[in-house]
Amino acid sequence: MSAADAVDFALAAFREEGVWQLAELTPDHATDVETLVGALRRFPGDGGAVGLVAVEEDFFVVVRVAGQQTRVMLSDITAASEWELAAEVVEHLGLPAVEDEDDPEPAGDLELLSDLGVDAMFLAEVLDDDELYPDEMLSEIARGMGFGELFDDVVGLTSA
Repeated sequence: MSAADAVDFALAAFREEGVWQLAELTPDHATDVETLVGALRRFPGDGGAVGLVAVEEDFFVVVRVAGQQTRVMLSDITAASEWELAAEVVEHLGLPAVEDEDDPEPAGDLELLSDLGVDAMFLAEVLDDDELYPDEMLSEIARGMGFGELFDDVVGLTSA
């Protein structure tokens, strides 16, 4: 399976005049960090754009681009042993290669969305919920940021 075929969805979230907008990205935009960052830089937005990528119901990546600053978070570091995108995120973050005995845990900047309503504690709580799939975790994060219903509509989740 190609990296693009493994992408469940890739979205760009950004605010224009204080209103959240979502734009679908092609799966090809989500195959590596550099391409994703380039795609996110196209969106205007007050405070940059946030990329939300879910892969094979296994993990997700959040990338925030504001000006020249890029912040990245990976939901499960162990995904780097199976998925090219996750491995590239680990490399981008300057972390050591993932070992088989590593425990599933998030990696990267857990504060990347704090000024948007999702602090590290909330993010960690969502990531610790073993009952949620990546799309459901991202739905909770989108809800915390203020666009949960819009997110659910775009990715086809039924709102609770």
